[in-house]
Amino acid sequence: MKLQLSNIKKSYGAHDVLVSASLSIKDNEKVALIGKNGCGKSTLLKIICGLEQADSGSRVLQNGMKVGYLSQITFEDGNVTVYEELSKAFDQVKELEKRLHQQALILEKDSSEEQLQKYDKILQRFEALNGYQYEVELKNVFYHFSFEESDLNKKLDEFSSGQKTRIALVKLLLTKPDILLLDEPTNHLDVNSIEWLENYVRHYPSAVILVSHDRVFLDHVVDEIVEIEFGRTMRYVGSYTQYIKAKEDYLEKNHDAFIRQQQEIKRLEELIDKFRYKKNKAAFAKSKQKYLDRMDRIEDIKADNSQMKAVFSAGRKGGKQVLDVEKLKVGYDSVLSEFNLHVRQGQRIGIVGANGIGKSTFIKTLMGELTPISGSFNWGHQIDVGYFNQDSAQMRSTKNVLDELWDLHPLANQTEIRNTLASFLFTQEEVFKDVNALSGGERVRLALAILMMEHDNCLLLDEPTNHLDIPSKEALEDALKKYDGTIIFVSHDRMFLKKMANRIVEVEEQKSHVYDLTYEEFLEKKALNALVESVEVEKKVTTSKEVFQDTKALKNRLAKLEQLLEIAEQELEDLRELRFEPEYYQDFQKMEELDNEIDEKHNEIEHLMAEWEEKMNKLEG
Repeated sequence: MKLQLSNIKKSYGAHDVLVSASLSIKDNEKVALIGKNGCGKSTLLKIICGLEQADSGSRVLQNGMKVGYLSQITFEDGNVTVYEELSKAFDQVKELEKRLHQQALILEKDSSEEQLQKYDKILQRFEALNGYQYEVELKNVFYHFSFEESDLNKKLDEFSSGQKTRIALVKLLLTKPDILLLDEPTNHLDVNSIEWLENYVRHYPSAVILVSHDRVFLDHVVDEIVEIEFGRTMRYVGSYTQYIKAKEDYLEKNHDAFIRQQQEIKRLEELIDKFRYKKNKAAFAKSKQKYLDRMDRIEDIKADNSQMKAVFSAGRKGGKQVLDVEKLKVGYDSVLSEFNLHVRQGQRIGIVGANGIGKSTFIKTLMGELTPISGSFNWGHQIDVGYFNQDSAQMRSTKNVLDELWDLHPLANQTEIRNTLASFLFTQEEVFKDVNALSGGERVRLALAILMMEHDNCLLLDEPTNHLDIPSKEALEDALKKYDGTIIFVSHDRMFLKKMANRIVEVEEQKSHVYDLTYEEFLEKKALNALVESVEVEKKVTTSKEVFQDTKALKNRLAKLEQLLEIAEQELEDLRELRFEPEYYQDFQKMEELDNEIDEKHNEIEHLMAEWEEKMNKLEG
């Protein structure tokens, strides 16, 4: 047994995080800790690696076991290069390499059996640690986390905090601990990096304990699930999908056993009451009472079913043409990618691609946060755009949760605000928490609550599932499925993409491609090299019936506009005639009001005329 935790208890003040947590690890098991945000998963990882001490319970670690945890990876000097920092993971290999060289020099002078054996012993250890290939391994792991070769020679201080976290993860993997602890390793990784990490962890030669809310990652990597619920642990054999069924079966069987035991307890209590005062049956009653006292009582275990109950809805329907993007080049100093996209009402468009390729840059450009390098985009008629970005988990405010939401919607009453917050799991005293004191998951839930109250008919979502636990992700998916508007979203969460997207925009360097496919269809066709862009498909599927209906609608509108123009021009003439009436030219105030009415009628005619010209051009074009 590499690790044994028994009946671990951990509290912070009056809050019991872990009540009775147990965990055993042997050989090269791959175990996932799952549970809602705040249930104690990260706390348990810290207890395993010694960063936290349990209040009670036991932790037994096999002698010589090396535990590796991401938060223990620190960069003491930001001026060293990435290569120098990552090379520290191979200090033991480099020391053996140095000893090999020294022993080779000794052999030149003394080739005795004793010296040859020393050399052979060092060489065996060096080869066991893959000594001849350590630089190749370093670069291989590094490149798979969306870095380039030139990044190896950059100083650590030249990277963002997110990039430093990825570098720390690379270093952790290269150290190859006996027990590898990973806390949300897929956060901020693109799909290619996640898939590489899946393969790496699945074939890791030693034990892995990980915390993740990525359901596909869990299905592909782990062979056991340990759920933390109400401070206690329950172990299930199999993947995440198998765990869901296993938990349902366990709760059902446990409840049936509880009911049977309660019936048996009731039967015994009735027997005891019936015979306890009868001399010839008192011994019988007493033995039944002893049996009842020794009985291991079955607890009717309930799942923690509290979850978000979001309801997203559009305040108004908006036009059928939501967004038209033409040759839009986005980027900062240089072009990252170009987009051509026509979004129609009700579509769910998933944007996928490698990190740094321009996905979030595209969303920021649509929101006006960045200026396009070239090209154009136009929002449709009465399109109200709601925006959720990656900064939501870093939301900062000196207000409490209640005031933050209420100040944004001052016309709402307290009941409406409190009900909205309760839908996002902010209940009772939690609404008075300072926003700055919220966890990443709580900030995301607050940002989603703010977004829900806007009632926009088009949502732009940039990584909306980051920092959410699995129940919250599933609740968000259910809410967005019922949403009556349009969604354009960026995500690396493959389950979210599978459930939400009915169109895919794949972003590559300098270009992007649009496919009328679900995410699963996209993956299947990409694997077969059979992708066909939607621009070609759209041209083929336009029917004569649709063309006729569009033409008929244009003609009807033109006829209506001509009627409105005729009425408005007659009304303008009537107003002009009033200028010659004594009632008006002798009264300055009335004449001024009349002039204002004439100006308004002019504006009305101009707007009607502009729409008439637009419709006529469409009909003739």
